[in-house]
Amino acid sequence: MDHVASRAIVIGAGLGGLAAAMRLGAKGYAVTLLDRLDTVGGRGSSIAVDGHRFDLGPTIVTVPQVFRTLWAACGRDFDADVDLRPLDPFYEIRWPDGSHFTARGDTDAMVEEVRRLSPGDVDGYLRFLDDSRRRYVVGFEGMVAEPMHRLWDTVKVLPEFAVLRADRSILGLARARVKDERLRMALSFHPLFIGGDPMHVTSMYALVSHLEKEFGVHYAIGGVQAIADAMARVVTGQGGHLRLESEVDEILLTGGRARGVRLTDGKVIEADIVVSNADAGHTYSRLLRNAGKRRWTDPKLDARRWSMGLFVWYFGTRGTRDLWSDVGHHTILSGPRYEGLLRDIFIKGKLADDMSLYLHRPSVTDPTVAPDGGDTFYALSPVPHLGHGDPVDWSAMRDRYRAKVADVLDQAMPGFQDHLSAELIFTPEDFRDRYLSPHGCGFSIEPRILQSAWFRPHNVSEEAKGLYLVGAGTHPGAGLPGVVSSAEVLAKLVPDAPRVAIPERLAAE
Repeated sequence: MDHVASRAIVIGAGLGGLAAAMRLGAKGYAVTLLDRLDTVGGRGSSIAVDGHRFDLGPTIVTVPQVFRTLWAACGRDFDADVDLRPLDPFYEIRWPDGSHFTARGDTDAMVEEVRRLSPGDVDGYLRFLDDSRRRYVVGFEGMVAEPMHRLWDTVKVLPEFAVLRADRSILGLARARVKDERLRMALSFHPLFIGGDPMHVTSMYALVSHLEKEFGVHYAIGGVQAIADAMARVVTGQGGHLRLESEVDEILLTGGRARGVRLTDGKVIEADIVVSNADAGHTYSRLLRNAGKRRWTDPKLDARRWSMGLFVWYFGTRGTRDLWSDVGHHTILSGPRYEGLLRDIFIKGKLADDMSLYLHRPSVTDPTVAPDGGDTFYALSPVPHLGHGDPVDWSAMRDRYRAKVADVLDQAMPGFQDHLSAELIFTPEDFRDRYLSPHGCGFSIEPRILQSAWFRPHNVSEEAKGLYLVGAGTHPGAGLPGVVSSAEVLAKLVPDAPRVAIPERLAAE
């Protein structure tokens, strides 16, 4: 008899899907990785326009160890495949009053930044650092890469959560530690980068400050697209098949077990297990639309709180490499309001006139992103998702909002519009259409405490045997460390691939 490896299908070649394909390949599965786009990376992909390469999504690598662990599981060396550069400083926050805060890994340097802004808050800041470390031990080391599909796995950590006041929001914790409103923003804004409202997500996310301090902030030469491309090479090097421009229309079940997928062109691909890196909402509402569901019904999904949407203006400039020398790789331009703006975005679903922006300028680190002497940027503004009662009509608002963003950017980079050479804009409607993201959200289900761990869609599906989930919509959540770690959880749930015997008669046919 001949033997063949068990077959696995992975839906979606985002970072979570690529990591899942690598993990399954290492476990002996014959993997087919499918994606509707023409490139790998999903939200971490890129688009080239007139010599500028625009990284469309994540730009910051905070825990490179998750990638090194992933590569090692495949018998490979991450640092041989990806050129990762540590950044110092990490980023700068600027406020409308002209003040600023520069984040670095060195504790002494950070204490001096706090002292410069608000001398009376130094002791509170040091207490916040200890808060961050303690939450890292419980929330990151103890939970991120561990399965959370059994209720007991969440219940058993509740006593530690109670001690750490996980019921308090990250902004609430910052308020308890420092008095300066600018510092409260600087210590609490991080959940916005994974789709969470700092006024409501758990204080466990204070652990991000420890992650930055412990592991640094990094950038991959070539952008996150370079990481995705390297992951795809590992997958194909394992013998996996990568099929781009292949959209899955439905996950097929037989007797309640996933048996394969049907593509939008009608082709059926069979498999022993199916892994979905599509958004959890899309997986359950669309890909399993013909299956009876117990937990993740459409009304249950509609009742979830979803992350905010994003307005992202990607633009390139000519002859600016020596201009705006004070604008570094990562800059946060804080608006005149913090809490009021958060309420408008997350609660009221209102597109406000004011905004806060994240400005990405990778060309200061990576000259390959732009033509000689030029720069490549993107400016990101959190905005309401499309699921609120009166959603924004972006076809009407797109250009008007661009003009408002330009006014804010002009304060940091005077005259920048005179140098524009290329541009591209994504609104929540583009996130909905390109990534099939429910409500055009940037980061799937919002990571509130009762939408995390066991309360989140599980890595092993509750709705069908042989179906697994990875990516931002499942445990542990959004962000590069989260989506890559979801594949590590997957590897703990899926057994090594059994080799299936084929009778000699069939093998000869």
